[in-house]
Parts: sequence; C-alpha cells; structure tokens
Amino acid sequence: MFGMLQNVLNNLFSKPATRLYPKEKRPFFKGTRGSLEIEIDKCIFCGICQRKCPANAITVDRNAKMWQLNQYKCVLCNVCVESCPKKCLISKEQFNLPTTYKEFYIQKQQEQQLEQEKEAKVAGAGNQ
Repeated sequence: MFGMLQNVLNNLFSKPATRLYPKEKRPFFKGTRGSLEIEIDKCIFCGICQRKCPANAITVDRNAKMWQLNQYKCVLCNVCVESCPKKCLISKEQFNLPTTYKEFYIQKQQEQQLEQEKEAKVAGAGNQ
C-alpha cells in the first residue's frame, strides 16, 4: 500500500512520461517521407516517375497533360521524387489525413498555361 502511494505521489509531482498528443504534436524529423505533391507547371510529362514507381501508383497522360497519384497505393518510397529530371515532385513532411472515401490526387496543366508557354518560346526566339 505504501509503495503504491509513493508511486502515485511521484507521478503527480513529476513531468509526464509521454507527450500530451493533441496539445503537443511531435515535430517531423528531417527527411520524413510524407505526402507527395507536384509542381505541375514544371512537369514535362516524361513519365519517368510512372515507370519507376514500384507500386504503380502514378499515372501520367502526356496528351492530356495530366498527372495522377493513387495515394492508397503509394508506399512513400520517394523513388519518383529522386528520378524526376525536372525535380517537380515534392515529398512533404506531413501525412495524408484519414478519409471516409478514396480520393485520387489529380493535377492537370491548364490550357492557358500551355498557350503562355508557347507564346513565351516564340517571343524568346524572336528576340534572338
């Protein structure tokens, strides 16, 4: 009985042994492999990330200028991030939140962006 009372008093007046999770979140370690994002304006739709992905979680459609990630197949290995020649894939240091339905991460390059890039190339070639 005395041993248990001593243990209770020690725990009462000492700092907690664990983090108080909802209030104190642990910071992510450097190099944490979290959710993937793409900077679609840098992407050249070469498909290297799709071919290198061991889980076949990435789909690249060159004609439609569309990049799609199935987040539920992705194993967060970062092979796609390392193999991208334009370095447009980014591994965020945060994880996807739980959901009640499956949702794909789809990025599509807008037609206006494509037209602006073509105009910039033509203008750049005309200045030289």
